[in-house]
Amino acid sequence: MKKKLYWKFLIAYILIGIACFALISTLGSRMVQQEVIKSISTTLYKEATSVAENQAARYYTTDITLEDTYYNLKSLSDYQNSEIWMISTSGSVFLNTAHPLSGYQIIELDNFDPVALGSDYYTVGDFFGCFDHDVLTVMKPITANLDIRGYVAIHTTLQDIYAQREEILATIYILFLIFYAIFFLLLLLFSVTVYRPLTKIIQGAREYINGNLTYNIPVTSHDEMGYLATTLNYMSAELNKTNEYQRKFVANISHDFRSPLTSIKGYVEAIADGTIPPEMQNKYLQIVIFETERLNKLTQSLLTLNNMEQKGQLLDITDFDINAVIKNTAAAFEGICREKHITIELLLAAQTLYVSADMGKIQQVLYNLIDNALKFSDKDSTLFVETTERHGKIFVSVKDTGIGIPRSSIGKIWDRFYKIDSSRGKDRKGTGLGLAIVKEIINAHNQNINVISTEGVGTEFVFTLDKGKAPTS
Repeated sequence: MKKKLYWKFLIAYILIGIACFALISTLGSRMVQQEVIKSISTTLYKEATSVAENQAARYYTTDITLEDTYYNLKSLSDYQNSEIWMISTSGSVFLNTAHPLSGYQIIELDNFDPVALGSDYYTVGDFFGCFDHDVLTVMKPITANLDIRGYVAIHTTLQDIYAQREEILATIYILFLIFYAIFFLLLLLFSVTVYRPLTKIIQGAREYINGNLTYNIPVTSHDEMGYLATTLNYMSAELNKTNEYQRKFVANISHDFRSPLTSIKGYVEAIADGTIPPEMQNKYLQIVIFETERLNKLTQSLLTLNNMEQKGQLLDITDFDINAVIKNTAAAFEGICREKHITIELLLAAQTLYVSADMGKIQQVLYNLIDNALKFSDKDSTLFVETTERHGKIFVSVKDTGIGIPRSSIGKIWDRFYKIDSSRGKDRKGTGLGLAIVKEIINAHNQNINVISTEGVGTEFVFTLDKGKAPTS
C-alpha cells in the first residue's frame, strides 16, 4: 500500500516551511525594515524638533556662539551615532558635527529645496548628493520671530537600521523554527494517533475483502479511530456469525429435506417396481403422506420466517381478549390431549384480559408453545397456561411437566433448526423452527420472552404483552 496520505502531509509540511521562510526573508524583511525606519525617524524627528526649538533657535535669537551650539550638538550626535547639520535657507551647511568646527569649509547644497524632500518628516537617499550612499534624514525648520532662519538636519547611516532589522529577523527566525518544530511534533502525533491506526484499519478492510472475517484490527485507543476499529471488528464478527449461520442453515435445510425425500423416493420406487406387495402398499403410502406433511410444515415455517425478515414484521396491532385467544388455541389441541391423556389447565387472571398486539401472530406464538409443550410432556400429565397482570404488563405462561431442557442447551433453543439431542426421538415431525418463530414475533412486539427449565421436572415459557383497553359498550 502506497503511503500517499503520509507523504502528502510530509510534503505539505516541507513546502509550508520553505514558503514561510521565503516570506520572512523577503516580505517580512522589508516590513521589518520599514517599521525600524519609522521608529528611528520618529525618534530623530523629535530630537530635530528639540534642537530646532532650543539650541538652534537660541543661536539666532541670543548671543550664544556657533561654537557653543556646535559642542552641544556634537554631544547629542555622538550619543545618537548620527550627524547633525545646520543649514541656511539658501542651502549652505555651516555646521556639521561630523567635522571639527575649526577649519570647516561650508558646503553649498546644489538645488537645495526642502519641499523636494516630500511631505513626510523623513527621507532616505543621498540628500542632494552629499553622500555616496543612502542615509536616513529628518529635517526641521528653525523659526525665530515667525520667520524661517534655517534648518536642522539629522542624518544616520542605514547600517544601524540594517543591524536592528537583522536582530529582529533573527528573533523571528528563532520563533519560526520553534513553531516549525512544534508542528513537526504535531505531524508525528498525527502519524501515531491517526495515520498508523488508519493503516491498520485499511489492512483490516483488505482482510475482510479477502474473506478473512476472523481478522481483528489491533487498534485499542479510546478515540474515534479506536471506535471505528471496534465497530469494524464487531461488524466482521457479526458477518462471520452470519456466514456460519448460513452454512449451518444450508446444512440443516439439506438434512431436513434430504431425509424425508429419501424416504419418499425409496418407498415410491419400491411400490413402483413391485418390491412392496399390494397388500403392504397402503402402509407405506401412509409413511409417504407423513413425510410429505413434514416437508410441507418445514416449508411453511421457512416461508413464515422469511416473510418476517423481508417485510420487517408489519404488525396489525389491535386490542383483544388474550384469555379468549388462549381458550380457542387450547381447544385446537383437544384431540392430541385426549390421545396422550394430557390435561390443559387454564389459570386466567380474570374473565377477560385485554392486550394490545397482533392477534394472529400472538395466536401463532401460543400454538407453537402449547404444541411444543405437548410433544415433550409425558402421558397422564398436566399442562398449565396462565395469565397475570403486573406493573401494567400482561404475562402469559405456558408450563409443562415434561423432560425439561439441559442447562447447556437453554441458550440455543431459539436458534433455527436446533433440536435437543434427548428430544429427537420424541419430535420426529418437528422442524426446529417453532421457537425461532416465537422469538421473532415477540421481538417484533418489543416484548420479552424467557424460559425456565429443569431436566426431569419441566419447562416454562413466559412472555409479556402490553395491556390493552376493553371496548366501550
